[in-house]
Amino acid sequence: MASTTKPGENMLWGGRFTGGLDPLMVAYNESIHFDKALYKQDILGSIAFARANTKGGILTQDEFTKIEAGLREVMAEWEAGKFVIVPGVDEDIHTANERRLGEIIGKDVAGKLHTGRSRNEQVVCDMRMWLRDELRKIEEHLVVFLKVAADRAEKEVDHVMPGYTHLQRAQPIRWSHWIMSYSIAFAADLERLREVIKRVNKSPLGCGALAGNPFNIDRDMMAEELGFEGLLWNSMGGVADRDFVAEPLQWGSMLMLHISRWAEDLIIYSTAEFGFVRLADAYSTGSSLMPQKKNPDSLELLRGKSGRILGQMTGFMCTIKGLPSTYNKDLQESWEVMLDSVKTVSDSIQIATGVLATLDIQPAKMRAALDPFMLATDIADYLVRKGVPFRETHHTSGRVVALSEQTGTPMDQLTYEQLKGIDSRFEPDIADYFDYDRSVEMRSAKGGTSRESVLEQIRVIKEMLN
Repeated sequence: MASTTKPGENMLWGGRFTGGLDPLMVAYNESIHFDKALYKQDILGSIAFARANTKGGILTQDEFTKIEAGLREVMAEWEAGKFVIVPGVDEDIHTANERRLGEIIGKDVAGKLHTGRSRNEQVVCDMRMWLRDELRKIEEHLVVFLKVAADRAEKEVDHVMPGYTHLQRAQPIRWSHWIMSYSIAFAADLERLREVIKRVNKSPLGCGALAGNPFNIDRDMMAEELGFEGLLWNSMGGVADRDFVAEPLQWGSMLMLHISRWAEDLIIYSTAEFGFVRLADAYSTGSSLMPQKKNPDSLELLRGKSGRILGQMTGFMCTIKGLPSTYNKDLQESWEVMLDSVKTVSDSIQIATGVLATLDIQPAKMRAALDPFMLATDIADYLVRKGVPFRETHHTSGRVVALSEQTGTPMDQLTYEQLKGIDSRFEPDIADYFDYDRSVEMRSAKGGTSRESVLEQIRVIKEMLN
């Protein structure tokens, strides 16, 4: 196939090559269509590198001034949407910026920008800077979500609803206890994210292609200018490492797993059969056929996108698992999953926040769904307080449930004589235990569903956020 590209003329790596490239290979190799999102980080990294080379005597002050001014002009073109990508020439964001810099200030000076620098380090420098900044934005979104959850839980702490295991009614809980059950998980995600950001925010600049920089460049100076918190201490590892992409993908998978389960609960609670919550119109859609429908599309999309994030994480780890040391072109696959997963996770947290902030709860429906059978454990606990071993009380409580089922009498309407016939140790005060509000208040140990226990959980979350 005829070639339309002469690598020796246009590519940063082209001097070694005299033959043409298959045009499809040119397009297949290019990353400019997605790594252009990192134009700012690439330019700031180049300015820092040029400044360090000026300090080392590789560039004159006049040359640095021209390079910096030219690069800032290139940035302004990107920001104004006026930068023109040249297909087949602008292989990636680094090539595009350097090509345009040469057009602005001349190739002789622009050609000195890359002295001692490899795209291997430039790529990971751009990615780490961009990812660090985006993860900090995600951190802010997650903090807002948790504030909404804590505020809502505090405001609605008195509403009681069924708690479920195996999707079967289990024991009475507070609605706010349900909110906190996920908030604690999201708070752990927040702690993990803050640790991830620290590991992402390390500078590879000055690592060269793999062996380091030959001009004694000041890596600490560049790291400080670019906002990094320390260096990657091995040049081979610095350019080869993609753990800084894999770990946020893993983190995002955990977060989206929690969001998915949270969304699934709310999908169930919003059905007519449950009716515990009603989603705002802003986060629902209708049916093209059935005008009565109000579909929880926001929650279903959150649940669906969790699979996407899990898939990206798994796919990328499969890509890097068998690579030999330092740079391999397979690592270009880190760009798209990084960009897409960050956007998906960021958008998902904001959508989840909107859903939680605007949904209406239906306390009457929640209370109506409570069932006397959910107090069976309380009956067993009653006898425990009378000194009866729990294994025996569990059996006795089961007999009370059985009698209720056999007679078709709600458990809280069984007579004292009927209960006494099952176990003579029942006393008249057993009637006090057929009370949902009393049941939740009895769970007063730290982490329980009593009012004070839930409020304590809310305080823990708020203190963490502050």
